Amino acid sequence: MRAYPITNISLMQYIFIIHGTQVGIGILTLPRELTEIAGTDGWISILFGGVCSVLASILITSIMKKHPDKTLYELLPIYFGPYLGTLGNVLVCLYGALATFTVIFTTLFVINVWILVETPNYLILAGYLIPAYIIGSNGIQVLGRYSEITFYLAIWMPILLLVPLKEANVLHLLPVLKEGWWPVFSAVKNTIVSFLGFEMAFFFYPYLKCKKQATKGIILANLMSVVMFLLITLISYLFFSPNEINQYQWPTLTLLKEIEFPFLERFEIIYLSFYMYVLSTTWLPYIYVTILGSQAILKRGNHKKHLLIVLFLLLFASIFFQPSYMQVSLLVKAWGDAGLIISYVLPVLLGFYIILHHFFTRRKPTL
Repeated sequence: MRAYPITNISLMQYIFIIHGTQVGIGILTLPRELTEIAGTDGWISILFGGVCSVLASILITSIMKKHPDKTLYELLPIYFGPYLGTLGNVLVCLYGALATFTVIFTTLFVINVWILVETPNYLILAGYLIPAYIIGSNGIQVLGRYSEITFYLAIWMPILLLVPLKEANVLHLLPVLKEGWWPVFSAVKNTIVSFLGFEMAFFFYPYLKCKKQATKGIILANLMSVVMFLLITLISYLFFSPNEINQYQWPTLTLLKEIEFPFLERFEIIYLSFYMYVLSTTWLPYIYVTILGSQAILKRGNHKKHLLIVLFLLLFASIFFQPSYMQVSLLVKAWGDAGLIISYVLPVLLGFYIILHHFFTRRKPTL
């Protein structure tokens, strides 16, 4: 029994769901992480990471074309049988839960540090879970609309980050490839983790109205993310010196302190408050992935009940779990490692298996 009835999402909604899932917490730390490995040549690593994500995305859509009306949760039992398929579904569902947990608690941590220092996590999260239930209970088409309108409302945010460029120094980027290609290639892993989100095609492809445009749509979503990551990283490199950028945990947020208006102090609080909506377009799709998985595994229950249970568990966890920066970093690393398997390794293995499966099935003699 499918967790959500088949609805038609437009190509633009499909694009914005994937792009919104990719552009999340990675933007906050990516410039520093790349600098630690590749120096100011880290922006080149983003290009290679974008190529990897596009290739993996094309592979995923090619796999989904074989069964256009099924999600990954329905494909695994078909090719691997009920037992191994169910085990695979459990692991994928846990991945969705881990991603949801990581992004939400990273969001709560940032809010506690920058905005609401004394406010308990469960009070902040309670305010998020009410609209999350409204969106989640009304289907994937509503998620697509939410992701689309959030993108349009947030267009001004990266543009405003151009303000610090009045103090930019182009010499920070020179010389290019100062330490050779190896540091650039070594930093690619950090970028491909930031591009996680294109695996949403495994779950939202059946809901796409015009499936012929799926490959073009997911490539466009990845390219939009490449542009966003490049913009944020290059602005950080031009503003901060190579040694200075490593001193900030979230260099992107530090840039906001340079934006000042005569009539407004602490503009970064307003900016960051609105950015929480952008972050919600990252964890909301993963909640859908978790619910789709629990429904596929248990084969029972209304999707609203599954959603309520997931939201209640998140709220319950926020009462007792107050993460430190180190714990948040460990969560992000665990999510990144799991994401590499689900988003890059699984499509390759599944693609090879499907090819071999069809090859031997055709050669099997008919009675």
